Amino acid sequence: MSDEIDLEALDAYLMSDDSPDDCMMLSDLDGFLHGVVCSPVPIPQDEWLSAAMGERATKLPPHILEIIIDLHEDILDGLTLPEPEVEPIFWEAKAGHVIAMDWCEGFMDAVALRPKEWLRLTESGADGHLVTPIMVHMMDDNGHSVMGIPHEELQQVLAEAADAIPEAVTGIYQFWRSHGQPTA
Repeated sequence: MSDEIDLEALDAYLMSDDSPDDCMMLSDLDGFLHGVVCSPVPIPQDEWLSAAMGERATKLPPHILEIIIDLHEDILDGLTLPEPEVEPIFWEAKAGHVIAMDWCEGFMDAVALRPKEWLRLTESGADGHLVTPIMVHMMDDNGHSVMGIPHEELQQVLAEAADAIPEAVTGIYQFWRSHGQPTA
């Protein structure tokens, strides 16, 4: 990831009272942008920006808008390298383990922009597993795994899945490109 992107300024803005009430936070936004870049079809910037930043997306401070667009471009650049680089922004718990749930929810929010188009991957017998590390982090309204992972195994499975996300994102991006989908 580019060291020139001021993630601290973006995070501070997203957590401030100046940000739109319905905007994503940094980890969600990063996951969302990865999902947008990996999309099977291009998603117009105005659409994904409104989905991520809410109704006031058109009124973002110019420097914040620039950071968000730079982050999107940085993700795309990382995935198009000969040796793809994916560096998700996960939260870290006080105990030291990563929390990837918000990032994964953001990614799935991007999938929800074009759910029918994603079916070709998710229902693929050969490549559908690529979304598993992301789906493992999805919980129902009662805090239970949507994939049926027993509660006593959940923390270990979540940790392993978080470690697998960069490779999964690379695989998803390459799946769509190998099936003739244009680059975001």
